Amino acid sequence: MITIKNRASIAKMHEAGQRLAHIFQELPSRLMPGISTLDIDSWISLEIKKNHLVSKMLGYSGYGHVSCISINDEVVHGVPHKVKCLSDGDLVKIDVCVAYKGYCADMARSFFVGQTSDHTAKRLVEITALSLDKGIEQARAGNRLGDVSAAIGHTIESAGFGIVRDFAGHGIGKRMHEDPEVLNYGIPGKGPLLQVGMAFAIEPMVTVGHYDVYITEDNWTVKTTDKSLAAHVEDTVVITQDGPLVITRIDNK
Repeated sequence: MITIKNRASIAKMHEAGQRLAHIFQELPSRLMPGISTLDIDSWISLEIKKNHLVSKMLGYSGYGHVSCISINDEVVHGVPHKVKCLSDGDLVKIDVCVAYKGYCADMARSFFVGQTSDHTAKRLVEITALSLDKGIEQARAGNRLGDVSAAIGHTIESAGFGIVRDFAGHGIGKRMHEDPEVLNYGIPGKGPLLQVGMAFAIEPMVTVGHYDVYITEDNWTVKTTDKSLAAHVEDTVVITQDGPLVITRIDNK
């Protein structure tokens, strides 16, 4: 069942999203060659506490960190580790979910460490971000969930990239993962009718090569089977009477 959030719930989710977005705004300055992903996770943990937020990842199914940090051919769910260090030109995906007064916001971004001359990698990140924007545009009352998924999928496949099938976005609210599943491909006009008060974590996961992935020995990290580069972005979106409200992007008010 898809839950409908009232104004008070949305206000708490919005506050969670704004505080999380400000943390992400500071992240690029932390992504230096030689830093370990565990050090990055530790910094995020301090920022979460400083902003009076609660991590929804820490302890989830026994997970021991407040973020997932995935590098290059790792798609999602990369586990921070002290011996896993960044190198110049790496493509790093960071995913964090937090709560404020019991309500969640989920966000992910793809970053380059330093500079990269890899035009395909740059294009991958651009298209992944664009596909998210195109999906969000369709997150309007009266549309169907398939309209969101189809817009994402069309953008990715038109650019010649792969869409990861084994993982998807999701509903969000009091819990990090709620109904429904939000696929990154679909058929326009199909799926649940979108209504004011619904909230979704929309998260395209895109590959340069084939979309097949596998879970590594740590039982968390997801990698591309063909070792191709992958990108991942995510925003939490609430459907309002005025259209989609992206709570994980800083308000320009």
